[in-house]
Amino acid sequence: MMSRRTAIAAGLATGVGTLVEPALGATLFPVVETAQGKLRGLSSGGVAIFRGVHYAADTSGPNRFMPPRPLQNWAGIRDALHWGDVAPQVPGDRRSVYADLIMVDRNPSGMGENNLTLNLWTPRIDATAKKPVIVVLHGGGFYSGSGNSVGMDGEQMARFTDSVVIAINHRLGAFGFLHLPEFAGADFATSGTAGMQDIVAALAWVRQNVAEFGGDPSRVLVYGQSGGGAKTSVLMAMPSAKGLFHRAGVMSGSALRMMPAEMASAATRRLLAALDIAPEKARTLQQVPWTTLLETQAKLELADRARGEAPGAFAPVIDGTTLPHHPWDPEAPAVSADVPMIVSTALDERAYRMADFGMTEAGLATFAQKLFGDGAADAMAAYRAEAPDEKPFLLAARMETDRTFRKSAFTQAERKAQQGGAPVWAYLWKAPSPAAGGRFGAVHGIDVAPSLYNTRSALNGSSPEAVSLAAAIASSWAAFAANGTPDNPRIPHWPAYEPKRRATLIFDNTITVADDPRGAMRKLHG
Repeated sequence: MMSRRTAIAAGLATGVGTLVEPALGATLFPVVETAQGKLRGLSSGGVAIFRGVHYAADTSGPNRFMPPRPLQNWAGIRDALHWGDVAPQVPGDRRSVYADLIMVDRNPSGMGENNLTLNLWTPRIDATAKKPVIVVLHGGGFYSGSGNSVGMDGEQMARFTDSVVIAINHRLGAFGFLHLPEFAGADFATSGTAGMQDIVAALAWVRQNVAEFGGDPSRVLVYGQSGGGAKTSVLMAMPSAKGLFHRAGVMSGSALRMMPAEMASAATRRLLAALDIAPEKARTLQQVPWTTLLETQAKLELADRARGEAPGAFAPVIDGTTLPHHPWDPEAPAVSADVPMIVSTALDERAYRMADFGMTEAGLATFAQKLFGDGAADAMAAYRAEAPDEKPFLLAARMETDRTFRKSAFTQAERKAQQGGAPVWAYLWKAPSPAAGGRFGAVHGIDVAPSLYNTRSALNGSSPEAVSLAAAIASSWAAFAANGTPDNPRIPHWPAYEPKRRATLIFDNTITVADDPRGAMRKLHG
């Protein structure tokens, strides 16, 4: 057992979780020469920051829906001091308390199609330094979010773990996942995975250039939460990504299946109809103003939401080439069998989508009846036995979480373990959010900021306990990036997951290892 109150000042671990002191005499505006040209960054407290670094060409006009095109080399020095554009997307709706908590920290930046950029933080610019590299993929499903948000800020992580940290922007929604070959021909054969191809292109840029920023291209971790975890899940099944990353992490985003081609074609037909474009004229979509395309997508998403559906019409498509098959169904992808991974969930994920905070016990019984049918009484008894004093609202969120997020995570971890290749580890985040009077529990996104050692998140707060827990999880990810195993001095020994024992690290008031936690609930949900 290891208490969350472990003092940071008293327990800094050598190499992992050590605050890096700024180098004396370091230049304020460091310049790095990449394979494409020179970039000028900004030094902040000993960490060099390069923002808005283009890793591929503008995606507008004839490049829209196409695979990412290489950059043209440049002469002179380009500034990398400002955020690049984010991918076209519908702005987040902050009318709920939860949405306001997670979106209030978004960085201001432009929006447009010249958005294939990354942001990089490094503690040392030295081609011989060979620091581990941590690449984080933002959440927001496949339709929103950016690597520019404060939640993706890698400065503290780079400083605290002595690692190179990179956050990526890529195409989203229809711009990244519109399946066109049925309508526009073979030139568009892989348009339904363009956004994922962007991520592969960014990783290729990392392999080519990260050494000049002090990183080790042979030790690259890719991970993300929610949509970022789903992207990591898909990336692990893409042949073109083979060898570009060496460890993977899926936080609350275990995506087992993606969009079948016939379903994707139906979504394309619907978009064409909304734009009043005949199917045989689909190529003219490259000429539609991006604002018009986005507004039309937004109207379709609004109609989906009115029917109670999530806006998931545009997601990576099983095109038979870039994504040959469903990523994790019926088994773990063979192409990444040698890549170790971490899979996780938070206890009360679905609290973010539920609004009946004053739910009564009778309301919980009704909820359980809809979810479990004839097994509702047994389910109610099991959940109450585990948490006798918990509010009905959180128990309902927990039931829904076990049925959705956790069921997929169990399946993904077990298929990875059964594959017999590289190991997989599992964790469960149970420490609740103090925000909004604690109403959300350990909600979806609760572990995002701590995983990058960001201690200013509204969801987490900045109490000594929160900072200590952030140090523990950030050190675990850093150790995983560096060594291929998450073990580090801030946590107990973390055994790999396997189907018989199901060992799982628990991030809570104390950090412990439990075998098959929530096993009774796992069996209830089948």
